[in-house]
Amino acid sequence: MHRPGKEIDRLTPYNKSELLFDDVPFLQQMQKEHDEFTVLIKQAAGAQVYRLHELLIDVLIDDNLLLKTMTDALDGSGIEEHSEEFIARYSTSECAGILLHGIKVNELKRKYQHKDLNKFDDYDYLIKPNPNLYFMRDPAAVIQTGVISSKMKFPGRQRESKLLRSIFENHDLFKGRVNFLDTGEGVNTCIEGGDVIVLSDKALAIGHSERTDTKAIQAIARQVLQKGGVERVYEVHLPKVRNCMHLDTVFTIIDENLVVTYPDAMQSVLQTNVYRLDDVDSEGNVSLHKEEINDSILKVLQNEIDHLEVVETGDGNPDYARREQWFDGANVFAIGPRRVISYNRNIHTNRALRNAGVEVLEISSSELSRGLGGPRCMTMPIERQLF
Repeated sequence: MHRPGKEIDRLTPYNKSELLFDDVPFLQQMQKEHDEFTVLIKQAAGAQVYRLHELLIDVLIDDNLLLKTMTDALDGSGIEEHSEEFIARYSTSECAGILLHGIKVNELKRKYQHKDLNKFDDYDYLIKPNPNLYFMRDPAAVIQTGVISSKMKFPGRQRESKLLRSIFENHDLFKGRVNFLDTGEGVNTCIEGGDVIVLSDKALAIGHSERTDTKAIQAIARQVLQKGGVERVYEVHLPKVRNCMHLDTVFTIIDENLVVTYPDAMQSVLQTNVYRLDDVDSEGNVSLHKEEINDSILKVLQNEIDHLEVVETGDGNPDYARREQWFDGANVFAIGPRRVISYNRNIHTNRALRNAGVEVLEISSSELSRGLGGPRCMTMPIERQLF
């Protein structure tokens, strides 16, 4: 998880769109809400929670990795050749913070004076902030056969997946233990973790959204299916609208046969492709068998999940469903069978969940929800206990 920090205070009405926000949250209240969420996960689920900032500090103790990471972050800034002088003026912890919340010219000038800085306005960013970092579900996805390393579509988020990949590759907790799946170097394609949902041991669903495309889905499908175990990878075409940003904003699995869904999207999506392994040639090249399914997502789920039960956001009222979808009513975080953490503002969805026998633990959400992501979006489970 990532506790929102200084990067949120970098948002203004003038840069929020570039940084993929629709609003300007109040950081101190957002931090209180996130702390409440973190404590609840620990207490209710007995989970070990790792903080992104702390893990990043651990790996950046390696001077070579620190230099490489900072040089990459400064790429295109015009001062990347000064990376060594730059990091010499900051502690490892400060460098980790800069990689998360960015740095302006006037901030660097307080510690480093160089004529090359004079060509910039004092308030220009040399490294831009990452205010979306608290949505930890997107930079990677843990699935049946390994970790999908995301390739984020928008420049405002691309550093997130690089930082997380570096942690997985270099931190003692994960080093040498992770099987990575990705779309390949130099491939013009994109995939984000919020579009990836494990349906079962045998099936994986990936949303074809504004931020994940067919090339990426097929690349992941080849690797997953070749590995074995998974037999079906679904490509689910989503509406290209803000309130259906990722597949996990449309539905979330909260028990082996229970899902919470946004009904408008569940019924409107009528194009789904399912990929199966066709052949692997002598050189290891994988070919896929593609089948087009002209059914809704709901029908796909019914085919994959026996005795499926569905809870609709808004408790059956279409106006409430649309309102609460804006605040990710379907994006609850499952901490056990029929146990979820949900935003307290989604009162109608929470009532529908309770009526279905789900234990709903609510968290404050006036500021966290302004980023347009829910409790599931804010977490990236690495390992789960089998109930």
